[in-house]
Amino acid sequence: MSHKPHDLASEFSQDHDVLHSLKMGNVRYAAVAAKYDEINREIFKIEAALEPASDQRAEGLKKQRLTLLDEIGAMIAAEKRAATA
Repeated sequence: MSHKPHDLASEFSQDHDVLHSLKMGNVRYAAVAAKYDEINREIFKIEAALEPASDQRAEGLKKQRLTLLDEIGAMIAAEKRAATA
C-alpha cells in the first residue's frame, strides 16, 4: 500500500501542457479534476491511517478515483486530437 498521493501531474507526467490548457479553458475538466483531487486526498488520509474507514469505503473511493482518471485521460486524448486537427 502506497501512502503517496496520486496527483494528476504525476499520473499524466507527459501531458503537463495539455493539463494546463484543459484547466484554463475547460469547465468540465476543472470540475472533474477538483473531484479527483478531493477523492485522492481522502484515499491518502485513509492509507496513511489519518482517517479511519472500512475496506469497503476505501475500495469505493479507489474505484471512483479510477473512473475520474479514465474520464480525465479521455479529455486529454480529445484535447490532443483537437490540437493536431
